Amino acid sequence: MAKILITEDEDSLRTFVARALRLDGHETEEAADGAEGLEKLKLGGFDLLLSDIRMPVMDGIELAHQAHSTWPGMKILLMTGYAEQRERADDLMEKIVDVVAKPFALPDIRKAVARALAA
Repeated sequence: MAKILITEDEDSLRTFVARALRLDGHETEEAADGAEGLEKLKLGGFDLLLSDIRMPVMDGIELAHQAHSTWPGMKILLMTGYAEQRERADDLMEKIVDVVAKPFALPDIRKAVARALAA
């Protein structure tokens, strides 16, 4: 199974997603913002970055750019509840697997992660 970093500023959603992915057999790490996420990525070994776009300190767009330039083989999946944020991710489409719309149901995020890992 995969090692996944979940970067999301909403504590309850981050915990919910992490728990669901662990039930699927994945190893998860969590970060509350992009800057913390970048520090955790530096520890290495991640197969997938699952990140919210809109976060304090460093948003998911900047985190995705930095992650892709440093770890080009790592899969990146973004999440957002804001249509305009999804449009901001358009310049990343060759670097990321997809953008998942929030709110999502548990099966939706599990399927999105499975697709991202298989891509």
